[in-house]
Amino acid sequence: MIINLIAFQIGWFSCILGSAFHHPWLGVLVTLIVLLMNVLSSNAPIHQARFLIATMMIGIFFDSIPMHLGWIEFMQVTYWPDVLPPPWMIALWGLFASTINISLAWLKEKMGLASILGAIAGPLSYWSGARLGAIHIANSNMAMLYLSIGWAIAVPVLFKLASPAQPLISSKD
Repeated sequence: MIINLIAFQIGWFSCILGSAFHHPWLGVLVTLIVLLMNVLSSNAPIHQARFLIATMMIGIFFDSIPMHLGWIEFMQVTYWPDVLPPPWMIALWGLFASTINISLAWLKEKMGLASILGAIAGPLSYWSGARLGAIHIANSNMAMLYLSIGWAIAVPVLFKLASPAQPLISSKD
């Protein structure tokens, strides 16, 4: 659990500071290493890899909305299409997902608390990224409202996606 928390922090700061100091691909590289370690150490590596990829796809959709509405502005990344959130932001979604079954596992049975924490910690993470120079929040009221509601929904959804599917027929039948 401690290693998972430390790996998350290393990845988060690599992405945020990499973007702020115009080295966004460095954060992506560091985060991909963290995610690879997460998958390889998982009890269900194929499920974990699928979960991380699904979460990153959700992140693309989620972050595209305030980006296209002009509420959040990301610095452009070389060799990356401007219509998508930057690769380091997508990597951060995978990084967050890597904590769901380990350091955040204690929240699995507490979906109300998970939702509240998502509503607070999600926007706080974006605000911190803005304070460190990785993003610009152009319309803070609308962006924070969107992020708060979105993360309040996203965190419980991600917990549901993180659980391996239950078999349709049990071995007892």
